[in-house]
Amino acid sequence: MLGKLLKYDLKFVYKVVVVFYILSFIFSIFTRIFLNIENSLLFNIIGQIASGIMISMLVSSLINGIMRSWVRFINNIYKDEAYLTHTLPVEKKSIYLSKVLTAIICAFTTVLVAIGCVLISYYSQSNMEVLKDFLQLAANTYDTTVINLLLVISFILFLEIIFIILIGYVGIIIGHKSNKNKMVKSIITGFILYMNTTALTLGIIACVGVFNENIMNLIKTMDRVDVEAIKFIMIVAIVIYVVYNIAYYLIGKRQLEKGVNVD
Repeated sequence: MLGKLLKYDLKFVYKVVVVFYILSFIFSIFTRIFLNIENSLLFNIIGQIASGIMISMLVSSLINGIMRSWVRFINNIYKDEAYLTHTLPVEKKSIYLSKVLTAIICAFTTVLVAIGCVLISYYSQSNMEVLKDFLQLAANTYDTTVINLLLVISFILFLEIIFIILIGYVGIIIGHKSNKNKMVKSIITGFILYMNTTALTLGIIACVGVFNENIMNLIKTMDRVDVEAIKFIMIVAIVIYVVYNIAYYLIGKRQLEKGVNVD
């Protein structure tokens, strides 16, 4: 049953998101073609326009993926579809898991599409050398290549996207426990959770800085780059987001299992 739930959830989300994926790839190809035509101001301008559109399509795919995950969650659990959803021989935790897996899959594919489009548009030996020079300090910190560093950054971005989606789910669940102004309360709850969690993150980093001189110096001065501090912060960021995502998943599941007020 989980497989069927996941199938329909993914179909709903990707029905729109896949259009932005296709457009992103098309304009990344246009970018590659026109920016590689030398000594032509017109083709260079067209290439820059195509590049801007590609970036816009990637951002739109991310936003639409998040928004449609939330819309699907609301429609399927609290609106007219809810009457069918809650009569299915499936536990609420499976329904919730399907929504979470849908969000994770969508976020993962969006990050992959973004990486693919950027590589299609700009990958070349010379561009990689420029990028490597720009990120060399951070790359040296990890004793790795720039590509691997970008993968680490992409992984952190992926975790943050899931974090935002899960906060949205929890906000929706808590907000819809009210008898009126459910959407307004869902938005306010999600915003408060996000701000409180962000403040907690800053507090954790500050506390870690008390025991790590490099972190504290980086926080105080901000006038020089401490490679060890940057490396440590990125590791802490990954751990924090993993913990937050697990925590919000469990909170959302627990709150949903307590009961649903169908509109």
